[in-house]
Amino acid sequence: MTRTPVEGRPIAWSAFCLAAVSLVLIACGERSGTVPAATSSSGGVLASPAPSTVRVLIFSRTAAFRHSAIPVAVAAVIHLGDEHGYLVDATEDAGAFTDANLAHYRAVVFLLTTGDVLDEAQQAAFERFIRAGGGFAGVHSASDTEYGWAWYGQLVGAYFRRHPAVQPAVVRIEDAGHPSTASLPASWKRTDEWYDFRTNPRQAVHVLASVDESTYSGGGMGRDHPIAWCHHFDGGRSWYTAMGHAAESYADSNFLAHLEGGIESVAGIRGSDGCG
Repeated sequence: MTRTPVEGRPIAWSAFCLAAVSLVLIACGERSGTVPAATSSSGGVLASPAPSTVRVLIFSRTAAFRHSAIPVAVAAVIHLGDEHGYLVDATEDAGAFTDANLAHYRAVVFLLTTGDVLDEAQQAAFERFIRAGGGFAGVHSASDTEYGWAWYGQLVGAYFRRHPAVQPAVVRIEDAGHPSTASLPASWKRTDEWYDFRTNPRQAVHVLASVDESTYSGGGMGRDHPIAWCHHFDGGRSWYTAMGHAAESYADSNFLAHLEGGIESVAGIRGSDGCG
């Protein structure tokens, strides 16, 4: 799949974000009752897709801290789908987590979620979705979500513990063959909010990248600090990146390539050998 580079198009990207953010704020508003039809990036109502159509659901509900980057992040993922030929729906309505609705999707992206966002029935539906072979992609504070749901913690791989101030650091790529890391520099310097985790996930997941604590201040995990990983879990596929705190990430071509590869790997669009 050919990637259209983002660098060199700041004006076009800014115009896209302004238009898409308005749409996302409408599409992701709180809803009650039955789940309404989701909207596409063009603003139209999405009909039920043909069986061959790959469809991805963004879920960005928050019940604790809310990242200001959410509208831009959602717009960026919708744009990736438009560019690469799959449908992306966006919602903050937990009512979307039913067996019937989740059956439309290859993967669900928990994008900057926080806190307890699903009730027990919705959790059970999501567990069935994963066990049926569905995909999960978690971005940044997806690990700061659902601390009381042990199954979810295992799906993500680790829970957030703390972070120092936002600052530059160097990410070391450990697996350059995965779609989410294949195009990244081996030593990737970027600015983000560097999460520490309650446990080191390395024994349970396949680590794709780690952050070098010698290149920033305040890290609390030592020499082994995974920052992005994947694994097969309970019949499904999982990918997580702790990066993506700020809106600027979603205009960065390297981070977008990282995000695209992660989502497409768990949706089965691109292969991801080594995760299981």
